[in-house]
Amino acid sequence: MTTQQKLMGLGTAAALAAQIAGDITAGITAAGSTQATATPIYSDVNVISTAAASTGVLLPNNRSAGDTVEVTNLGANALSVYPPTGGNIGTGAANAAFSVPVSKSAIFRQVSATQWTQTLSA
Repeated sequence: MTTQQKLMGLGTAAALAAQIAGDITAGITAAGSTQATATPIYSDVNVISTAAASTGVLLPNNRSAGDTVEVTNLGANALSVYPPTGGNIGTGAANAAFSVPVSKSAIFRQVSATQWTQTLSA
């Protein structure tokens, strides 16, 4: 039983249950070697299955402060995760990528219009 189904079983409306549970996209292929050419991601949880050397993904630009985006790298190479244009991740420079090693996950939290923080799995 999914989280959404469990919430609905407790009387939560379907649309609200879907928002609470979040959405997941698996099987994403990273592309591009710059912020402009990286694969855009849109879901709350994103599983990257293919990451060629020097490729990446782009965090969504339609989030609000407090929102999180999880990225899991199941590819064969480190994955570059770029902020939306003009943004930065952690103490990185504007538009600079954050590297997620192979077999690791990172949770990115938007804290302002341009600032994201990151938590990398062990």
